[in-house]
Amino acid sequence: MDFSGKKGYDWGEVRHLRSLNRKIDRFCMNHPRFGIPRLMIYIVVGNVLVWLAMQMDTTRTLASLLVFDPAAFCHGQIWRLVTYPLVPSTSGLLWLAIALYFYYFIGTSLESAWGSGKFTIYYLAGMVLTCLYSLIYYWISGVAVSVTASYLNLSLFFAFATLWPEQRVLLFFIIPVKMKWLAWLDAAMFGVSIVQYLMRGWLGLALVPVVAMANYLIFCGDWLFDFFRPSSVRQKTRQRAKTIQFKQAAAKAQAQQRAQGYTRKCSVCGITDRDDPNMEFRYCSRCAGYHCFCIKHINDHIHFTE
Repeated sequence: MDFSGKKGYDWGEVRHLRSLNRKIDRFCMNHPRFGIPRLMIYIVVGNVLVWLAMQMDTTRTLASLLVFDPAAFCHGQIWRLVTYPLVPSTSGLLWLAIALYFYYFIGTSLESAWGSGKFTIYYLAGMVLTCLYSLIYYWISGVAVSVTASYLNLSLFFAFATLWPEQRVLLFFIIPVKMKWLAWLDAAMFGVSIVQYLMRGWLGLALVPVVAMANYLIFCGDWLFDFFRPSSVRQKTRQRAKTIQFKQAAAKAQAQQRAQGYTRKCSVCGITDRDDPNMEFRYCSRCAGYHCFCIKHINDHIHFTE
């Protein structure tokens, strides 16, 4: 997967990120059962259950028991490692519904494109990095910075917008907006949060959004750095990564496939789920058009350009 264009523009940072991504892809290919299928559904349902429990919690202590608190963790409350993504980012029902809708939509779309293994690694990497930062800051400064997964979940917007910048979603379930504009809004929210924390002298909290973006840079950094390359190289990259309306193309292709007696067919070797019901299939987000590949060829194929 070479998106660097001319050799002279192949930056070292991009090469390292691309190499790390290949290792992650290879790991997922060699361990097809790794991952948590429908991970985002569990997180959304968990947020709903915790929100309902919080409405009945008159003492308002439930959230404080679930967020990641480094001081409490060091005193044996290890459950906080896995419970803090379940803490809702807002107590308002309307805003919670909007946030969880986007988490579900974006999370399941990324899982469809990457596979459950790679998406699980993305999310777990964000969780681990956030916890590590909170712990290190606590050990160095003695200040316990409690964190939730709100910034980690917001980083999903950047990943989705990088893969499908022209995809339209319904803001407030009414207004159609392209994902690239929501990503800019997301970036502005990150920036405002950082500035507010810095103005209050809360350096520990100011760096939490930055740490939450680290997993995005690992998985999508090569695409991000593409914007800083010469226009001729950037144009070539964009042509190779041409964006489509994924869901519409998927529905059309699947309808054609069902008419032929199968639902998935590898674009390289031609194997279908009818030939091998146990075969896993993935969709390549970097191919132009809707193309399905078996687990053997998802990381070993020439990208379609038209």
